[in-house]
Amino acid sequence: MTSKIIGVGNYIPSETITNLFFDQHIFLSSEGDLLKENNASITNKLQKITGIVERRYATSEQVTSDLGLIAAQTAIENAGIDPETLDYIIFAHNFGDVKFGTVQSDTVPSLAARVKHLLKIKNNFCVAYDVLFGCPGWIEGVIQANAFIRSGIAKRCLVIGAETLSRVVDIHDRDSMIYADGAGAVVLETSNDESGIQSHLSASYTYKEKDYLYFGKSYNNESCPDTKYIKMDGRKIYEFALIHVPEAMKQCLDNSGYSIDQLSKIIIHQANEKMDEAIVERFYQLYNTPLPPNIMPMVIDKLGNSSVATIPTLLAMILKGEMKAHSIKKDDIVLFASVGAGMNINAFVYKF
Repeated sequence: MTSKIIGVGNYIPSETITNLFFDQHIFLSSEGDLLKENNASITNKLQKITGIVERRYATSEQVTSDLGLIAAQTAIENAGIDPETLDYIIFAHNFGDVKFGTVQSDTVPSLAARVKHLLKIKNNFCVAYDVLFGCPGWIEGVIQANAFIRSGIAKRCLVIGAETLSRVVDIHDRDSMIYADGAGAVVLETSNDESGIQSHLSASYTYKEKDYLYFGKSYNNESCPDTKYIKMDGRKIYEFALIHVPEAMKQCLDNSGYSIDQLSKIIIHQANEKMDEAIVERFYQLYNTPLPPNIMPMVIDKLGNSSVATIPTLLAMILKGEMKAHSIKKDDIVLFASVGAGMNINAFVYKF
């Protein structure tokens, strides 16, 4: 017995932010010095490396739990279930609800509890809790839901991934251009056939890697000295990901019993186009196999990096026929993988 996805949903915010949005930003170095390059050069370089042309931001009236609610409602409708039958609601995020124009995070009650309340679920034994696991949080939530289902603790779970990274970025840091807002969700239930999760893997590298992603002060020490924002050591993350993520993906695929040539798609966290391409290429190199065409769908060019929301958003788009060049059909084998703050890595192999 395992678990299978019976419903998918996502929410792509309406505010489209192109690279031109950053034309008047004052970008500084980590030491607080004005960058020598002009903003056009900075954004062009970002586009070449990450592939990001535009990203989506939540409206000023929305917070993370609002986005998660919409994705959850869509997934429940897509599954055709009564939400009262849910045993767990697992909400993956990293920064809670941060209202527009503020710097305070609100995580009490949990975002999962807020969604359960707004879904008007009366079942007290539907357990709602949050997962903070960096960008791999949604996959980790799916792995936990699978464990509940396989153990007999649950029969049906809702797993949400949502984030409003636009609320926690330092506008003086050029890395802020990478981040976006969004939400995705799935409903999983017991599967007694061959479909569903075939294998999974999780790892946390903390001995040396803990602070590759962290909360730090603004590069503008004069205007906002006490407020902290999301920060990253991009080079170290890139090097870490290229070494460890392909290895984790291989171990997960090997544990599933499927071969590399049976893979139909790889759905990877949309963090950086060049990095993701390099990860998947190295993954195939581990099998001495050429990289097949069209194996890795990408939407980072239009949606940016919305952390925990990237994978469920992309999955919903594919299954709803919104990706012209990509589709998933019955019996397809798909490898999901993510990497992010922790540094955490996880993956699972799924048969549709």
